[in-house]
Amino acid sequence: MSALSITSNNCSLDFFAPCLNGPIKVRLDSDSRKSIQKSHKIFLELLNNGKKIYGVTTGFGDLSSIAIDHNDQKKLQLNLIRSHATGVGKSFDSGVTRLIMLLKLLNWSKGVSGVRLELVNLLKDLLNHDILPVIPRQGSVGASGDLAPLAHMALPLIGEGLVNFQERIMPAMLAMKEVGLEPIILQPKEGLSLINGTQVSTAIAIKACLEAENILKVADLSGAISVESSLSSRSMFRSEIHKLKNHSGQRIVASNIWNLLEKSEIVLSHKNCDRMQDPYSFRCIPQVHGISRENYKCVKEIVENEANSVSDNPLIMPNKKILNSGHFHAESIAQAMDNLAIAISEIGSISERRIHYFMKGVGDSVPPFIASNPGLESGFMTAHVTAASLVSENKVLTHPASVDSISTSGGQEDFVSMAPWAGRKCLRAIDNVRNILSIELLASTTINELFHAPLKMANAFLPVLKLMKKHIHYSKTDRPLHSDIKLVNDLIKSNQIIKCVKNYSID
Repeated sequence: MSALSITSNNCSLDFFAPCLNGPIKVRLDSDSRKSIQKSHKIFLELLNNGKKIYGVTTGFGDLSSIAIDHNDQKKLQLNLIRSHATGVGKSFDSGVTRLIMLLKLLNWSKGVSGVRLELVNLLKDLLNHDILPVIPRQGSVGASGDLAPLAHMALPLIGEGLVNFQERIMPAMLAMKEVGLEPIILQPKEGLSLINGTQVSTAIAIKACLEAENILKVADLSGAISVESSLSSRSMFRSEIHKLKNHSGQRIVASNIWNLLEKSEIVLSHKNCDRMQDPYSFRCIPQVHGISRENYKCVKEIVENEANSVSDNPLIMPNKKILNSGHFHAESIAQAMDNLAIAISEIGSISERRIHYFMKGVGDSVPPFIASNPGLESGFMTAHVTAASLVSENKVLTHPASVDSISTSGGQEDFVSMAPWAGRKCLRAIDNVRNILSIELLASTTINELFHAPLKMANAFLPVLKLMKKHIHYSKTDRPLHSDIKLVNDLIKSNQIIKCVKNYSID
């Protein structure tokens, strides 16, 4: 179990990765605890002095002109959580839910939210016991905070709602009772602080970034093996060529493929052929993969910045001022996810073109559709169809969500980001690309193993082939490829394939 410390230092994406792999243990350092306590003390001072505070002494959204009686301020927060728990659809997986909870703790640790340390500790205790709120995926427009899903996150804190505990869905109270935790009575502003923020949008974005990084690594590997199996030229990846383009991503990809193809007997076998121009899907891998890497780098920076930011409202400042803001608006995440979806989808599109190339055969050695007896056998014909269908899906999924605002809350919240949807469809696009790359890896390694033999693959590819052969029986006869595609997908997702590879860079 990973132990994570919340400090004043900014967190990289790697800090969050353990959340996706299983239960975690979180601690707040002393500075964070002091900041939280100081903020709460200032808040109470201002409230007791009769300060008008949005969402504490007033209603919410378009109801902010309505004054709330002192005796109703606690009830206001309770009503807020209950009324805003309106999410629908499938619930988030455990990894994303842990990220949401961790990001909320990080937000509070900045010391400008005015909440009690007791509330912070209870959310931390739920996370440390891996008591995970059941949070529906749909219902947020990514504007005044991820209101509906965060309300579902908040319900267990007041002893309501459902949780996932020890692989069981149960009432929150039952799970809390098992570990000796008691629900809390929300104090002024605490309900508002629970649901204000971009934590859901950002959690989805973190998962998307971590998965996209793996995709970018695998794409270079898959592309390089396809260069080898298609009998394409290695010379297109020479450093002197790519130094003429001022794109760092392109240079890295070209270097990766050049290094990966070193000492390939298959490549050397056609060194003196008269073929001068390979198809774009092989020749232009550095140009396409490279800009996707550069876009990923920009997206990663935006997501990390948001994860380390305050997205609460109103803000309880150390100088004893209460400032209203729009920090809960997730436009930055929305645009980042739209851009990442495009960048990763292009990886899938060019991969599908390489698969398509194989369908007509390669030279005299590889028959059409990678079928040993074309006509009687279909080989990879419909595996390519699957790849094509996923590329087509991604053309729809990459339509930007961030350009599609809709007015809510009686017109008060009149321009929204749609960040959660941008992130969710980005994850779907990433899943599709992972399957496309799985098909390409199956196709190219089948060619090298069954049709280019006895010529040896590049040394860098041999550990990959060895790993795949542990799970897959390469055969020249037709077989159901569904399970093989899934196996390769799992190997990609678990990082096992990339761990086999040397002479490789993502930076």
